[in-house]
Amino acid sequence: MSVVVIAFNDAGRLPRAVGSALRQSLSAVEVVVVDDGSTDGTGLVAERLAAEHPGRMRVVRLPVNSGGCGRPRNAGVERARGRYVMFLDSDDVLDPHACLNLLTTAEDTGADLVSGLCTRVHMDRVRKRERPWYPWLYQRTAVYGALCDNPDLLYDTLATNKLYRRAFLERHGLRFAERLHYEDLLFTAEAYLAASRTALIPHRVYNWLVEPHTRSISSRRSELANFADRLEIHRRIDALLRRHGDEELRLAKDVKFVNHDLLLYMRDLPCRDAVYREGFRALAADYLAGLDPRVYEAASPMAAIAAYLLREGDQDGALAAAEYPVLGAELVQHDKRVFWSGRYASSREARRILDVTHLGLQQCPLSELRPLNVVTGLTVRDGRARLRGHVLNPLGRVAGDATMTASLELSARLRPRRVFRVTATVTHAGDRLLWAADFDPVRQVGPVGVADAVWDVRLRLNVDGEEVVTRLSGRELGGAVEHVLLPVRPRLSRLAAGSLRPYITTRGNLAFVLHRSGRAWRTARAAAKAPLGRRALRSARRTLRAARRLHRAARRAVTSRTTKTAVFNHVLSRLPVRTGTVVFESHMGRHYADNPKYIHRELRRAGVPVRAVWAYDSSPRGFPKDAVLVRRNSWAYHWELARAQFWIDNQGFPGGLRKRPQTTYIQTWHGSAFKLMGFDQPRIKRAGRAERARLRRMVERYDCFLIRSRHDVDTLVRGLGVRAELVPAGYPRNDPLVNADPDVAAEAQALRRSLDLDDGRRVVLYAPTFRRGPDGEPVRHVDPPIEPRRFAREFGDVMVLLVRPHYLCRTRRPAAAGIRALDAGRLPDVTPLLLLADALITDHSSLMFDYALLDRPMILHVPDPQTLGGGYFDLTEHAPGPVTATEDDLVAALADLDCVGARYARRRRAFVQRFGEYDRGTAARAVVERFFTTREGARDG
Repeated sequence: MSVVVIAFNDAGRLPRAVGSALRQSLSAVEVVVVDDGSTDGTGLVAERLAAEHPGRMRVVRLPVNSGGCGRPRNAGVERARGRYVMFLDSDDVLDPHACLNLLTTAEDTGADLVSGLCTRVHMDRVRKRERPWYPWLYQRTAVYGALCDNPDLLYDTLATNKLYRRAFLERHGLRFAERLHYEDLLFTAEAYLAASRTALIPHRVYNWLVEPHTRSISSRRSELANFADRLEIHRRIDALLRRHGDEELRLAKDVKFVNHDLLLYMRDLPCRDAVYREGFRALAADYLAGLDPRVYEAASPMAAIAAYLLREGDQDGALAAAEYPVLGAELVQHDKRVFWSGRYASSREARRILDVTHLGLQQCPLSELRPLNVVTGLTVRDGRARLRGHVLNPLGRVAGDATMTASLELSARLRPRRVFRVTATVTHAGDRLLWAADFDPVRQVGPVGVADAVWDVRLRLNVDGEEVVTRLSGRELGGAVEHVLLPVRPRLSRLAAGSLRPYITTRGNLAFVLHRSGRAWRTARAAAKAPLGRRALRSARRTLRAARRLHRAARRAVTSRTTKTAVFNHVLSRLPVRTGTVVFESHMGRHYADNPKYIHRELRRAGVPVRAVWAYDSSPRGFPKDAVLVRRNSWAYHWELARAQFWIDNQGFPGGLRKRPQTTYIQTWHGSAFKLMGFDQPRIKRAGRAERARLRRMVERYDCFLIRSRHDVDTLVRGLGVRAELVPAGYPRNDPLVNADPDVAAEAQALRRSLDLDDGRRVVLYAPTFRRGPDGEPVRHVDPPIEPRRFAREFGDVMVLLVRPHYLCRTRRPAAAGIRALDAGRLPDVTPLLLLADALITDHSSLMFDYALLDRPMILHVPDPQTLGGGYFDLTEHAPGPVTATEDDLVAALADLDCVGARYARRRRAFVQRFGEYDRGTAARAVVERFFTTREGARDG
């Protein structure tokens, strides 16, 4: 194998790159270094390395720099002697096993081209951040016979994370374009089309090292010629695909251009001057005019809007679309539809492309919006700083009579907890909210001066109790604020700095950096450079690092779970029980939902005098305001648990906490079981004695356990090893499904209105369970069960599909018209959603036991029939609806939904009788009467 390393004026980093190739676990590797006319000694370094590794390394020195990567790579290919060829840039490194993994795959599959995972490694001084390059392409090993088998390969057009057969390159005359940047886009497209077989492996092979304050020649997007080169390369790829005669491949390439290439440049436009913007607009509009019109349907919605508006000459609207989810467009609402701009009225095409109703911007909580916040002024006078600006008010979501408060927040970029806040004023001005902050930075902003040099700025806006947080765009300030300095007094004195200097980030946001200047700073810097000063500085740094380590160790000791558990068990649990205190928790604090929520509501409805405490995991948003809220695993959480008379949850309070006898633990659980539970799971059976003992201790704390049927006794109770009192009351969360609860019905109707579902279409809910992939890893993302465009085509006029994942998963939002995707974070409580749905699609989620109570059509969609095995019963025998395995079967069942409902009515009723016999709509009341209002319950407490 030959690894071609190209270099230009990179003497310092070349040895690192060459070393990564010479130290490969595959020994039969030669390195060909091509010096592209360097002037800094890179060629001499290469010659020295070649002398140190005779027979394994050769050097090619070009007399004149070519200005790109094409010529040196071609020169390297011409001198390579290996049967396989790879490419490496001098500022990057190969993974130690890259050559071996790629070569083995090539030999095993006969592929002409093998590609592996590339990872971008950001080499910041404080920490390294890694970001895989299109990781979804490399989730598993795959072999493709042609590019049309997977057009998404066009997204990975890097030449460096690939292995090529040398004979394949020669047979097709494959070489890089010269005197043009982005030559690898054309080269890889030609290689993909020419290869008789292309293989992908999930292994990391290439590390793309991104160092701060350095830009490769292809990353210099501030030069308009850079964008012109990219467009020229794309025109050549277009011509190549036209000769190939595959219109679908050309469409896929156009989609990639809109989704990726175009957005790369558009996101930088706020930092460019007017001349650059106009030149960019002209170049882009000319190229976009020749794209396949279907690209605006196939591309990502916001990327398509950006491309369309740029083509039509609306650069501001296009830029706003490129910056989404920052909301910078003045939306237009017409006939219950929301459009990105007023251009929607110009044509049918415009209305189709600019329709953004599916984003839900008209009804989502204000706190989820990220409206554009533009700074219009920054001045300092008499030691006081004044910032002013305006925030977009999309669709007039903030009413003129809303109660508004605001504060400006400065936070250290590397120390996010180091925050200073100053009060701001805010006034309503129609489509904008005007704000201003006037403060004394010396008194109100006090940086330390070490590790907090850079400060980001945000505006926190509170509107009728909802908080909206925005970054401050400095696009209107430009360079006018470079010499405006905010005086500050760092805690390390003025030797650290005397002011904050504003600057505009690469994303166009306003930020501040400590400005070190003045006689004191120059004197201190000179002293630090002296020999004695350097020694003192090194000593101070060592002392400071030791103090930091000691501080971190002390903080970890105080806040660790081990410490809190020990204090809980030996100290807090000896304190008196606080009568009437009830600690509630649902799904380990994720939401205010499920059975604990409905018990809490019943306590309030019955007027029982309890002190309710709710635990939350990350945010208190959505939890009841009349309860005491504590963060899970905090000291306050342990204090409340230790003194509570009742614990109520549906999953499990932290292990290790010993429940005292005076506390009653009501375990409601969160669903009847189809999958094996507790000690019945093979994983637990295989686990060691310690793991089984841990589960047993968790369960032994229960004082009572709610069940829905005798099936629960045979499955959940036995599997978990429950020895507590069994309460056959059903689930409180199911009470509204059996009885007409006006409050929950109102929630369902409000949800219907917020989702704009009053147009007569039937609501179909897709709610699968949590599952693991073939590799045993959790599947974290849920896709619609039907390809979105097909659903829109088949059922868009009569049905709306809502996708609700398991609370441990997330939804990949489909973009096609007629599809709604609802994340668990948006709606924590599933009960109103079940009431809203006219039909349910699930797999073997426990929701099927709950939804059956509504006696509505249900379809069990199980693409992998093997998952039906190994449960507590044969699901196909008792299924309350048809079981489908393919998309076609599911489409057929939905098309015949009324008949499906009628045909399975008897089985649904039998299903309820078997698995929900105790659900009578009185579960919450039964729990409250049993434990909170009877004399017996009071004595048990």
